[in-house]
Amino acid sequence: MKLPVALTIAGSDSSGGAGVQADLKTFAVLGVHGTSAITAVTAQNTLGVTEIMELPASLVGAQIEAVMADIGAQAAKTGMLSSAAIIEMVAAAIVHYDLRNLVVDPVMVAKGGARLLRDDAADVLRARLLPLAAVVTPNLPEAEVLLGRSIRTLDERRQAARDLVALGARAAVVKGGHTDEQLAIDHYFDGTELVELQSPRITTSNTHGSGCVFSAAIAAELAKGSDSLAAVHHAKGFITAAIEQSLEVGRGHGPVNPMFKIVG
Repeated sequence: MKLPVALTIAGSDSSGGAGVQADLKTFAVLGVHGTSAITAVTAQNTLGVTEIMELPASLVGAQIEAVMADIGAQAAKTGMLSSAAIIEMVAAAIVHYDLRNLVVDPVMVAKGGARLLRDDAADVLRARLLPLAAVVTPNLPEAEVLLGRSIRTLDERRQAARDLVALGARAAVVKGGHTDEQLAIDHYFDGTELVELQSPRITTSNTHGSGCVFSAAIAAELAKGSDSLAAVHHAKGFITAAIEQSLEVGRGHGPVNPMFKIVG
């Protein structure tokens, strides 16, 4: 049996709700073989992150090389990259292996507030990785860091999607989850088409891993041959269902449930 392959380049989440663990679950449910390059090991649960150990950039690069030299990948996604050195290594590998279906989830802060990207790394992510992205998927705080300005209104969010494409990404999705609006409205722009993707806002505190699952679902659909807008549409429906059927795990922010088609 032959399946499309997707590669996640991200941190490990010991609670299983986000990071590489969430990405691999999402890939599997969507019919894609998942491979991984771990950038950092975190000690975390639903209450927060207690410790982080960043892996050497050379080891991150070696993991990508091991996967690509033997198995290959039709798509890849990035999550927690932690440092400028890791971002530089990842960007070089993406160019070397001509991985054009790259989804960049610019992870910066964990749900509990822990910093997952060093302050000096945001500029490198903007300069080196965004121009390689087929799709970049920031939430509002991440988009504000990448663009260096406040983003509040719907018009400002539309412009943010345009400006992220101007920085080099082929498409951008500015997510609307960090608002108090009745609908969760994401703004997609691919250089030509501006699309609003709406879903009902689900009242729950169990949203750990939502950004990881959303970006992983986009990568999975790209690996299967979808164009970016179709992949984003599918991922929007997928993450909405994963939040609707989120898991009651632990005493803090529980995880979304990418396995909802199998259990739930």
